[in-house]
Amino acid sequence: MAEITAAMVKELREKTDAPMMECKKALTEADGDLAKAEELLRVKLGSKASKAASRVTAEGIVATYLSADAKLGVIAEINCETDFVAKNDDFLAFAKNVAQLIADKNPADVAALSALPLGEGTVDSVRAALIGKIGENMSIRRFVRVAAQGKLSQYIHGGAKVGVLVDVVGGEESLGKDLAMHIAAGKPKSLDASGVDAALIETERRVAIEKARESGKPEAMLEKIAEGTVQKFLKEVTLLGQVFVKAEDGKQTIEALLKAKGASVASFTLYVVGEGIEKKANDFAAEVAAQVAAAR
Repeated sequence: MAEITAAMVKELREKTDAPMMECKKALTEADGDLAKAEELLRVKLGSKASKAASRVTAEGIVATYLSADAKLGVIAEINCETDFVAKNDDFLAFAKNVAQLIADKNPADVAALSALPLGEGTVDSVRAALIGKIGENMSIRRFVRVAAQGKLSQYIHGGAKVGVLVDVVGGEESLGKDLAMHIAAGKPKSLDASGVDAALIETERRVAIEKARESGKPEAMLEKIAEGTVQKFLKEVTLLGQVFVKAEDGKQTIEALLKAKGASVASFTLYVVGEGIEKKANDFAAEVAAQVAAAR
């Protein structure tokens, strides 16, 4: 049997970027044949990618693209399993390329995006290869491509865990930046009341009526009390109704701010990484034990 040297492992690792122990195993199996070992690794990495596909991807980043004239923008959520991989250079480069491709090709949905050419393959084949290389599942969850009515501003916060793209018509450039930051902080559900889910409004109304009834309020007053509660709720969850985070008097709403600046918001998109995805609570000790057992 051929001797597997550190230099051979290093050369194979540089060619494939596979983990060191995987390189050594492949070289041993290939009896020192570098080309055969590389082929074996490709097979193994592909297997690793398919095994990873069932694992939850609730971490990741929000990636954005903004044209030089701020008239075209993209915001996308690209997911992985751990925050560690969300900081990986290859993962970040993939996310950047995906955002650029969305801007250039305007795919209809994630399926259409996945089929687009990227590098020597498609977006999906590049994603699969990256899964094999890093050993962690990855997915493109959602994206929006915006052709602005006014000018776009973006804001990325918390290690790209929160991202905002906002289309502002009129006003100075700094207004767009301030609004993007406000949206990241205030997390409005929609621009105004018309965009709020009717089911959410009805829930607020029902809860308000029951609370008022339990506190002994007269039946004749319940609807009026509920309407007041709903209006307060709408101010809290709509962008125009929220108090501007930088308001000097602590009272100026976004609607009042825009009126004072002679501006309006055509649209906005807010992405929070992993929002709505059920994260699996793992027993760390059990997970390590399972990995050790699998490696035997």
